[in-house]
Amino acid sequence: MTLNEIEGITALHDQIPFDAADEVLFVDGGSTDGTLEFLEKKKLRVVGQKKKGRGEAFRIAFEETDGDVLCFFSPDGNEDPADIPGLFAAVEAGSDMAIARRFGKGARNEEDDLTFPFRAWANQGFTLLANLAFNGRGVFFDRKSYIRDTINGYRAITRDAFSRLNVDAQGFLIEYQMSMRAMKLGLSITEIPTSENDRIGGESTATSLPTGFRFIRGLAREIAIGRRF
Repeated sequence: MTLNEIEGITALHDQIPFDAADEVLFVDGGSTDGTLEFLEKKKLRVVGQKKKGRGEAFRIAFEETDGDVLCFFSPDGNEDPADIPGLFAAVEAGSDMAIARRFGKGARNEEDDLTFPFRAWANQGFTLLANLAFNGRGVFFDRKSYIRDTINGYRAITRDAFSRLNVDAQGFLIEYQMSMRAMKLGLSITEIPTSENDRIGGESTATSLPTGFRFIRGLAREIAIGRRF
């Protein structure tokens, strides 16, 4: 998924293991910085978005590809392309969904060196609430099933599981909704540790307060609807 990622895609292109997938698709949200021209030069398939937002990009990727397993990756520098084979492997080993976790043993998130990692704290707060509300018998009874990074969009999922989740969230809420609904259905979720690197160029569109409020509303909605989705 791309949106004005020319610096990231040019830096990471040669590191992306394209041969790990049978099909590669870039969903572009309207880049104007040369990203489209670069992808065209590399003869990579691109589909544009009619509606903006990460949620729409996920749904387009599902609709425009035929693979049994989908892996969502953004070339912004935060996500390490070397983890792509590991995500595929985790799903092929039997998991319905595999998430590259930025927290816990062997992992790193980009705020680890900050005195006040507010984004990471918010992430972990929402993750705790999702586990308490939806994760099997509850996190205090089955610690092995605790999902440590419900919000990271760097993940792989089977086509069947994605279809069953019937995700309709907009923007960055899509990833949190996927995790919550997977928990509700009792799907098998695996996490692999990843190192979240610094962003390469561009700016994140996930502004803190508005995104936080959307997540609160999204969590409340998932609690209210239960498994009626």
